[in-house]
Amino acid sequence: MQKIIVSALLTASLSCLQAQETVLPAKEQKGSFYLTNATIHIGNGKVVQKGTIKVTNGKIEAVGDNISVPAGADNVTDLKGQDLYPGLILPTSTLGLIEISSVRATQDAREIGELNPSVRSIVAYNSDSKVINTLRSNGILLANVVPQGNFVAGTSSVVQLDAWNWEDAAYKTDAGLHVYMPSLLPRPSFGGRGGGFGMGNFGGQGGDPVKEGLEKMEGLKAFFREAKAYQSLTDRKATNLKFEAVIGLFEKKQKLYMHATTAKQILVALDFVKEFGFEMVIVGGSESYQVADLLKQHDVSVILQQPHSLPTAGDDDVDQPYKTAAQLKKAGVLFSISDDDSQTRGRNLAFNAGTAAAYGLDKEEALAAITLNAARIMGVADKTGSIEIGKDANIVVSSGDLLDMRNSNVTAAYIQGRKIDLTDKHKLLSDRFEQKYELKAPRKGF
Repeated sequence: MQKIIVSALLTASLSCLQAQETVLPAKEQKGSFYLTNATIHIGNGKVVQKGTIKVTNGKIEAVGDNISVPAGADNVTDLKGQDLYPGLILPTSTLGLIEISSVRATQDAREIGELNPSVRSIVAYNSDSKVINTLRSNGILLANVVPQGNFVAGTSSVVQLDAWNWEDAAYKTDAGLHVYMPSLLPRPSFGGRGGGFGMGNFGGQGGDPVKEGLEKMEGLKAFFREAKAYQSLTDRKATNLKFEAVIGLFEKKQKLYMHATTAKQILVALDFVKEFGFEMVIVGGSESYQVADLLKQHDVSVILQQPHSLPTAGDDDVDQPYKTAAQLKKAGVLFSISDDDSQTRGRNLAFNAGTAAAYGLDKEEALAAITLNAARIMGVADKTGSIEIGKDANIVVSSGDLLDMRNSNVTAAYIQGRKIDLTDKHKLLSDRFEQKYELKAPRKGF
């Protein structure tokens, strides 16, 4: 009995030592190291067989199949044929803003009111979120943290997922303003009195949601016109925080992210490009394939928010969400793929891209949709998104195909050259119950 108690205490102690709370951000990478003998997926469509990467002070110094490695060097890791990828980028997420959706105290994703352009998601980002480590274990090393709202929600920021606080995590701040468009769809009536469905007017007298939605968008145009006039003032007697927050749109320092699903919404959104010349990104875009030529014409990008879903319209092909990415690629539209499922919290990002590869995209094109394309859309392609000289060493190593859930297995990851700890809550729970029921021996270090 005494031996059993001692053994239990020892196991508990080891679990505590390896708990996620003790997974600390890695120290700044200094000097050089080499990753050799790997299949390197550059992220721009190219693949290097039996390649080597040299990383110096957090940056990629050299990459190729002819990189010389010093004889006898102790800073060399032989990957033995494993696949090496750029760090994946989650282009839309409430990571660090919502921990448990059913617990109000852990939610900080939205503010009251409809016009909140000055709200900044980055200052609410919780770098200690338990969700972060589960994403890193799936190869996701950066994320665009997006505020939620009823209309104009605020600005998003790109974060790297190995940080002490939001200041350390910030990769590119306030790079995009997010607008959640009205549905612009009529609602069914019930009760025989012309009432609308939902929004508290069930069975009662309701207005025309299409007319109301269009009026709302016209009001937003009026706001931007006033903001443009405010920008041109040289002797401002007072500061308007809402106008100040959107000046970056006119100066091309920010992008306008329009959350739009249907073709009708997208057409309305394009008016903002025509009138104000904003750089625009359509978020959601399940019917974007219907207006792909217009999107290309106006240089508008698309983030396909949830490809693993049912079609938007009842008469669409059942596999339409899977093949939309290939249709946008064929039309020449810059697009990215996300994972907006509230259950997976972004972890299926790579597998969403894998599905797109099975429905018309080339495998390397699908990889680009969650790496280099995402970086281009978010304005960080000069620093990340591909394994190229001069960029940050954001690297994922997998012993299998990263886009295939059957054999994807992330064995190592580096953010700005720092090798990060891949311990997460899921692995800890798995080890706990596998040991409890003696399903297999503990993993090394536990």
